[in-house]
Amino acid sequence: MFNNRPGVNKIAEGDKTRKITTGSLVQTEELAQDAFWIREKIQEKLIADFDSDQDLASIEEIRPQIENYFNQVLQEENRFYKISVRNFLLEWVVSDILGYGPLEPLLDDPAITEIMVNGLTQVYVEKFGKIEEANAVFKDVGHIMRIIDRIVAPLGRRLDEGSPMVDARLPNGYRVNATIPPLSLDGPILTIRKFSQTPFTAQDLIANVTLTAEAVEFLRATVKSKVNIVISGGTGSGKTTLLNVISVFIPEAERIITIEDTAELQLKQKHVIRLEKRPPNVEGQGEITIRQLVINALRMRPDRIIVGECRSGEALDMLQAMNTGHDGSMTTIHANTPRDALRRIEVMVMMAGMELPLKAIREQIAASIELVVHVDRMNDGSRRVVQITEVQGMEGDTIVMQDIFKFNLKEIVNGKVLGKLETLGIRPKLLEKLAESGIELPLEIFQTGETGA
Repeated sequence: MFNNRPGVNKIAEGDKTRKITTGSLVQTEELAQDAFWIREKIQEKLIADFDSDQDLASIEEIRPQIENYFNQVLQEENRFYKISVRNFLLEWVVSDILGYGPLEPLLDDPAITEIMVNGLTQVYVEKFGKIEEANAVFKDVGHIMRIIDRIVAPLGRRLDEGSPMVDARLPNGYRVNATIPPLSLDGPILTIRKFSQTPFTAQDLIANVTLTAEAVEFLRATVKSKVNIVISGGTGSGKTTLLNVISVFIPEAERIITIEDTAELQLKQKHVIRLEKRPPNVEGQGEITIRQLVINALRMRPDRIIVGECRSGEALDMLQAMNTGHDGSMTTIHANTPRDALRRIEVMVMMAGMELPLKAIREQIAASIELVVHVDRMNDGSRRVVQITEVQGMEGDTIVMQDIFKFNLKEIVNGKVLGKLETLGIRPKLLEKLAESGIELPLEIFQTGETGA
């Protein structure tokens, strides 16, 4: 909204000599208090002169009015500041009235991927894969609640003691979760997951050493030949990012339906139908689940179904879709290894309420899922694809899996993880399906050793 706007930083209670850095400025606690005081004075004037036909959300209309009141307040109170400090105060006030207040500079910082507000006293961010404490200050609990309401109100959502938890998203697609007392014991909790406005490409992942060129070529071939793919990994490991990247390989001629809790996928194809689950209303009615959307999508003539994340009974319907003419479908799942991913799917199928024997569930999984791509967030904050594993079928009661690519950890130097994704010298059975689609991969890709630099 306002690029490169400095933010007001957090100051310890009672520490009157501590300084805080806001952008390129160094501000004192007294100046931070000035910002809150000026904001309140301007809000009083806005409320007194507010035209009911005027949209307070319109920055273009309201900002000149705020600037005028800002000058009036400083003149009436005989407050004088250097130009740099005056500009800082004005931008902070505008941001707090019209935008997301102290969170604005964090939202504007492209290096920050997650913002975590832990009540009134702590704000953390994830930056370059590492979590660190941020400098941001809220005046009181009411201040935090105003920012949260500003996020959820335009979406028709409500957050109060009767409905103390909400998932939402900002207009730019950032995912938001807010939880307030009585569920939260430390005051309002706000978590914002940011997504790049310019989606990552396969070349970006190669440059970041998340993937190798050979692995990308293999994934490109599997997506084009309609291999059913599950992307597994932990929280924040980059599952959705990778799903976005490989979805680019889907041919333009296909009809794609995406189903998500909160819309995050950014597919580039033209023929894409986006579905998003609906939470229950304040009366607890009207909920539309992911499972209902998957069932509904089967009636919409999809070529492929992409489920942002399988978490419950929808896994059964996803498996049936993969096994009944919707080849090339994809989803993500929280898991620690590819094998764990299949175990979790077994449990989620049981959650669907169907009294199926375990062997039948495993047979369904083995017949539906063909490839598991596992992503991990390393200790240094980097995201790496650590396994690309083929599901080869059943032997007795066991699903047979075979690694095609696996990350080889070399060493850790100054906290930085050094290693490479390597092939294991095994020709996947999927090559037969790729050949049926007219795709021939050079066998050098699967030679034992490192797959690229």
